Amino acid sequence: MRLFVLTAFTMIPLAANSVLNRMAIAGGHIDATSFGTIRILAGAVALAGLCLILRGGLRLGGPGRVVGTLTLVLYMYGFSLAYYDLDAGLGALILFGVVQITMFVGALILKEPMPPRRWIGAALAFAGLAWLLWPGSGAAVSLWHGLSMAAAGVGWGIYSLVGRKSGDALQATAANFIFAAPLGVLIGFALPAPAEAIAINNTGILLAVLSGAVTSGMGYALWYSILPRIAASVAAVAQLTVPVIALVGGMIFLGESLTWQFALASSLVLGGVAVSVVQRTTK
Repeated sequence: MRLFVLTAFTMIPLAANSVLNRMAIAGGHIDATSFGTIRILAGAVALAGLCLILRGGLRLGGPGRVVGTLTLVLYMYGFSLAYYDLDAGLGALILFGVVQITMFVGALILKEPMPPRRWIGAALAFAGLAWLLWPGSGAAVSLWHGLSMAAAGVGWGIYSLVGRKSGDALQATAANFIFAAPLGVLIGFALPAPAEAIAINNTGILLAVLSGAVTSGMGYALWYSILPRIAASVAAVAQLTVPVIALVGGMIFLGESLTWQFALASSLVLGGVAVSVVQRTTK
């Protein structure tokens, strides 16, 4: 039960990233590329500081470092670019729907045991996602922004799979951010400027720093500490709660509306997660 509660708590910072990205980018406070770059840099600085204080130094090596770094960059920039158009809740649904597929494929490749209830729960949760995004359902999704978020989902799914062999979660997350930081700077210079120039203001910078240092850096370190203790398929399904949390955050902080389609889809997602993740007890 303690692990279940800790996993559920970890979903909050993951969902908060959707709200912070949407607030900064759609609010016109900063462009997506700059947000992603500042986010990575802030995460690298914060995590490096924590490692120096709590571990007495940095350890940059470890299994899966190259893959972890590249997939973190893919996730960060695909995520930010997608939020030019997508609502916080809808973007999170696309993201973690793709994450679920990616991690289930990974679980099959790793030959993890997959009990029937996990398949049933995953199918229910994914049905909620598919129904919401089906043409004519009322959710208008830009192809470019939808594909950007899907790419971010593949990146985050692989990043999570790699994290199951992370060892020291704080050191591993810090190393990923530190190696990703120079790549982020290069991407910031390489990507073309947005068609409509956006003046970066203090609000945009503050939101990017908050997203990088707190909800990304520390949130991901907590996630990496949990991943070795749960199956990849369980991690995949558990993350489908994030869109529901992001929707609530979008309603509170961004004034986004709650539609009946989204409410029913969220119910399917939560029900599927419960079926798949919660262990049955026997007397």
